[in-house]
Amino acid sequence: MGYINDYAYYQNSGNNPSDENWGSYQYVSLFDIVNNFMLMYQGNHALINNIERYQILFHAKRGIQELNYDAMKEIKILQLDVTMDLRFILPQDYVNWVRVSVHKNGVLMPLTENIQTNWSGAYLQDHDSNILFDQDGNVLRPQQSEVDLERMMRGGKSIYLNEGNAYNGAEGYCYDGRWYFDYAVGSRFGLNTETANSNPTFTIDKQSGVINFSNISNAASVVLEYVSDGMENGVDGNIQVNKLFEEYIYAYIKYSILNGRLGIQEYVVSRARKDKSSLLRNAKIRLSNIHPGRLLMNMRGKDKWLK
Repeated sequence: MGYINDYAYYQNSGNNPSDENWGSYQYVSLFDIVNNFMLMYQGNHALINNIERYQILFHAKRGIQELNYDAMKEIKILQLDVTMDLRFILPQDYVNWVRVSVHKNGVLMPLTENIQTNWSGAYLQDHDSNILFDQDGNVLRPQQSEVDLERMMRGGKSIYLNEGNAYNGAEGYCYDGRWYFDYAVGSRFGLNTETANSNPTFTIDKQSGVINFSNISNAASVVLEYVSDGMENGVDGNIQVNKLFEEYIYAYIKYSILNGRLGIQEYVVSRARKDKSSLLRNAKIRLSNIHPGRLLMNMRGKDKWLK
């Protein structure tokens, strides 16, 4: 981000949106990174020469992607309502999830990932269990599998009313005309405590691009915290990186170019690799932003009474 006056920073020079430049000084654009590298790190008398701009651009974008995966901690947050089939559609720039929570009564309640599968694809079959095909030879698929239908049908609890039954007034699941209760006699025999959870759980279907929930109510508000690759949907003009990592990006580009060239001595490549690693470590320390107040809060968190 170039230097701008206060009016341009706070009011965007009278344009909309007015908050476009807020916090922009802490970032450097991809355009500036590529230009700075070509001016200062390559040339006829430099170690790197005869390099094209598109090559520098490629390695710069790869370095920014690696930073966004773990080091830069640029977490994005998206809130959406769960669809009728108990699914949450992943955002377009999703790479990996950080936390999934339900927003209820003004509080974010983190959910637990279910390591067991609660979704499945399916093929249409005839009465003899033969797979059905269309006229082009492609397999016919139903809209939902039996696993998905069962998960959706059992998604909401309801009150069981039967005065002559011990479960009268209890919450349970009505599926296919039968009632199921959480606390049936003997139902917890052999329970796997690793996956036992009375709250809704989720499973991420990466291929379908959705999050499947177990028994969450439809239209519930879910908040997804996730990381992206920083490529801003392929718009190079919007790609930027925190200035704390600027020197690391230059070292990453330098190492990547030297490592892919023939005739470069191994000690030169090794030195470039060490420079890259040390600059990344220094940037992580700076970004950790350790304050005495935060350390004090962590120490106070240990003073708890266990009852």
